[in-house]
Amino acid sequence: MKKQLENGGILIMTCKERFLKYIAVSTASDEDSTESPSTTRQLELSRRLAEEMLSLGLKNVHMDSCGKAIGTLPATEGVKAAGTLALVAHVDTAPAASGEGVNAREVLYTGEDIELGHGVILSEKQFPAMKDVRGQVLLVTDGSTLLGADDKAGVAEIMTAVEKLIASGAPHGELRIVFTTDEEVGRGTEGLDVKELACDWGYTVDGGELGVYEYENFNAAAALVRVHGVGIHPGSAKNIMKNAATIAMGLHSLLPADQVPEKTEGYEGFIHLTDMSGDVVEAELHYIIRDHDRTLFEEKKACLRAAVGEINRRYGEGTAEADISDTYYNMREKIEPHRHLLDRAEAAYRACGVAPRTEAIRGGTDGAVLTWMGLPCPNLSTGGYNYHGVHEFIPVDSLAVMPDVLLEIIGSFVENV
Repeated sequence: MKKQLENGGILIMTCKERFLKYIAVSTASDEDSTESPSTTRQLELSRRLAEEMLSLGLKNVHMDSCGKAIGTLPATEGVKAAGTLALVAHVDTAPAASGEGVNAREVLYTGEDIELGHGVILSEKQFPAMKDVRGQVLLVTDGSTLLGADDKAGVAEIMTAVEKLIASGAPHGELRIVFTTDEEVGRGTEGLDVKELACDWGYTVDGGELGVYEYENFNAAAALVRVHGVGIHPGSAKNIMKNAATIAMGLHSLLPADQVPEKTEGYEGFIHLTDMSGDVVEAELHYIIRDHDRTLFEEKKACLRAAVGEINRRYGEGTAEADISDTYYNMREKIEPHRHLLDRAEAAYRACGVAPRTEAIRGGTDGAVLTWMGLPCPNLSTGGYNYHGVHEFIPVDSLAVMPDVLLEIIGSFVENV
């Protein structure tokens, strides 16, 4: 459906229409895959986005070897801008819940519980933040899938902003549009070369509630602990058997019981056992380690190593071993020298009638990795709630507002008209 703009330009789709089109494509990533992208289904949406960018007149549109769709909107002739700006979002959805056959519907939220379907209830009792969206029309699921606002809302908001910018004829600097794959499994920047991208600044559009901007995130590490036991017939096991599964449980019990996700919030970090498996002979424990403070982050890694050391003291050297690898770091120290990026975001929200606020991310974004690669890249809201599960929703108004927030940011980089 074409929409007439005030200046006579034509807008092909609203952001909501775009979003509904994108969530119809299943794009879950796979953390167990070694391929890039981790699932071929992500490529379908990347191809569609590349085609859409070409149809809008973007230049150098291409898909890289990892399935990322990248395009350039050249600067308006004669315009001087404060650098080339990248707008980034990811096409994949979290594998924690199904994204196949998303059946979205609109609901006017009055404060009463919403019956999504399949026995799933969306309520303020469980999700207190819902009180902030009373009186708004929400896009919700049917209770059997996630919605896909993380991050197809960001994708739709960027594409709508680009289309509105072109249709309006407003002056702008050079823009680089980047849609990544595999962000949800920690590989969103795989294959990206920041020097080749040739941008000065960037924003990821991958946040939550409308008005939030983020430039602090966890330092992150992944850990694989292997426990090696000794198997023998139970009838003759005394003083010989070493039960790897039992030892693994003992190892976990040595870690701080209060430093887990279900007991922490805000700036509090954690050591999270994500899954475990094993038998008498071999056992494995998988952890993720998180903290905003670099010193506390290193202490948590040391704590896990100490637990492994204690197990080896008790059961013999080599009984347990830990492979700990850093994943990403807090972008705060790299963003703070470029406070203008945060000031521009605040001003853009206010210009669109949205009260800005900043929060620390209890997680990470592509922007965190890009920032450490040399491209300062804070994170902006999409407007979505309850990501990675069947309770996910997004207010329709947020989808309408965020493209205009992006346009305000883009305009703020223009130095002459």
